[in-house]
Amino acid sequence: MHESLPNTIDYIETPSRDLARTKKFFSALVGWSFVDYGPDYASFDDGRMTGGFFSSEKNASVDSGAPLIVLYHPELEKTHAKVVNLGGEITKEIFQFPGGRRFHFREPGGGEFAVWSDR
Repeated sequence: MHESLPNTIDYIETPSRDLARTKKFFSALVGWSFVDYGPDYASFDDGRMTGGFFSSEKNASVDSGAPLIVLYHPELEKTHAKVVNLGGEITKEIFQFPGGRRFHFREPGGGEFAVWSDR
């Protein structure tokens, strides 16, 4: 368990239309471990931050005004290919922004995420 620090984001929860596929996707993509709390909730630990996915018919997307969760990986093209191979849908191809490059994707449970790299 991580140490909770005042005034920092400590935990994040996001919806999934297919919790089993979401867990399988992120386990394969980034190696997250999960703990199930009943059939409709699973927490994750990425080694730095914890959070959870909950079953929902709704999903999180930038178009609907949801916050965007952005992951980091130094090998952006390799991660892009892995997202596609694991069944993710690219919603915004790789583009540059001040400080790096990134792309957006929708995971199999419907949530939109991004990956960025400073390389």
